[in-house]
Amino acid sequence: MPVMPRPSILSVEPYVGGESKVPGVNRIVKLSSNEGPFGPPPAAVAAITEAAKEANRYPDGGATAIREAIGKHHGLDPNRIVVGNGSDELLALLILAYGGEGTEIVMSAHGFLMYELTGRWAGCSVLKVPEKDLQADIDGIIAACGPRTRLVILANPNNPTGALLPQAEVDRLRAGLREDILLVLDSAYAEYVTDPDYDAGAKLVDAGTNTVMTRTFSKVWGLGGMRLGWLYGPPAVVDVLNRVRSPFNVSSTAQAAGIAALSEPGWVEKNVAHNREWVGKMTEGLTKLGLKVHPSHANFLLVDFGSPEASKAADAHLRSRGLIVRGVTVYGLPSCLRITIGTAEECGMVLDALADLRNG
Repeated sequence: MPVMPRPSILSVEPYVGGESKVPGVNRIVKLSSNEGPFGPPPAAVAAITEAAKEANRYPDGGATAIREAIGKHHGLDPNRIVVGNGSDELLALLILAYGGEGTEIVMSAHGFLMYELTGRWAGCSVLKVPEKDLQADIDGIIAACGPRTRLVILANPNNPTGALLPQAEVDRLRAGLREDILLVLDSAYAEYVTDPDYDAGAKLVDAGTNTVMTRTFSKVWGLGGMRLGWLYGPPAVVDVLNRVRSPFNVSSTAQAAGIAALSEPGWVEKNVAHNREWVGKMTEGLTKLGLKVHPSHANFLLVDFGSPEASKAADAHLRSRGLIVRGVTVYGLPSCLRITIGTAEECGMVLDALADLRNG
């Protein structure tokens, strides 16, 4: 008999990230992974270069300096921050620590795919609650929670839909859950939200012992390649994560890059202003082409082409011009493509290509 893993492992299909190459095309414009359009902040690039000189040294296992920098930037207690190899690692550690065989995770139907994959890997049952007009159904999520539910995971704004749940609804969700259910708020796209009532999760974390917030440096900060994320949570949850994470889970270069990025003046403001401008221009341009564009509070648009066949044809046409976007059939949205907001030139290229396709 061959050595076999737990059965739940074999139920998981490997996660497939956004593509970055098209055979036979010289210039590639990658708009498939919601990466920042301007690269990393200059200060972060300099910090990475400097940190590389001491790559023979282990990083600070406690990530003290980067936690203090995050805490200062966001007005949070650094002792309640855990840094991870991307927020994906922190989400996985939460699921492994609080889930497992015989437990349930509840998520919205079109929530980020890694919640389901990691939950199944951990042996959890994963319940996906249908949405209403691509918006998380709070009453449905609360009703879906049973005696075995241990975690509810909600991305706000959501990926891949871009939908934003009003703060009152997030508060209502927490109030409607049992005290022994951990609410995980994945706020990867928080910096792009302009709603003045929005809170990324810190207030709910501070209000009790059963909510955590995850964040990332991969989007607005342009550091996806560094793999740097962080979590803010109650002391008891932070203690659990520090027990189960690996001792050197974040590289010294990533820590240095994150500290430097936070010090870059005007970086977030520049990116948010660009994103707001081009979300509007892209939405207007695509709508004029007869396409349905779902409202987005993140750095991407979910565009509905009307049918799976039309979506595939549009994807192939864009790829022929070196424009790589993301199909979202795996999210149950086969008629749609998710298009990252790139530079002004890149956004214009997408509009021109789709106009050519629609106009024959």
